[in-house]
Amino acid sequence: MTIIEKLNSDLKEALKSKDSLRLSVIRLIKASLKNKQIEKMKELTEDDIVSVLLSHSKQRKESITQFTLASRLDLAEKEKKELEIIEQYLPKKLSAEEVDEIIISSLKEATITSLKDIGLAMKIIMPKIRGSADGKYVNQRVREILLDS
Repeated sequence: MTIIEKLNSDLKEALKSKDSLRLSVIRLIKASLKNKQIEKMKELTEDDIVSVLLSHSKQRKESITQFTLASRLDLAEKEKKELEIIEQYLPKKLSAEEVDEIIISSLKEATITSLKDIGLAMKIIMPKIRGSADGKYVNQRVREILLDS
């Protein structure tokens, strides 16, 4: 089942069960996907869809931080619930070991051995794990692995 099919199915279910939070989040995602499709002027790929979902996820995480700092725990809690819904449509998160395996194999494949090539390393690694691991974490692990070798 594709992400779009899952969104459509969950939208119908949210309507039937009168789950207003899930309904509003799914409608927001679908509207963003439609806008992205209009912007690209072609059908969206799964990578495009994941990119939109990651953007929404990042926005929620930033909002949670800001609301928590402002002592608005009620709003932070609402954002957390929305984030949980959005994350259901993202690819399964990779474990630290799986991320390390991908990093090490990619570095060997491209024969990257120094930190000066970290940009090239990230260009090779990120498409393989897009949506399955945090980019900051991946960058940090690449640096650690390159320093250790």
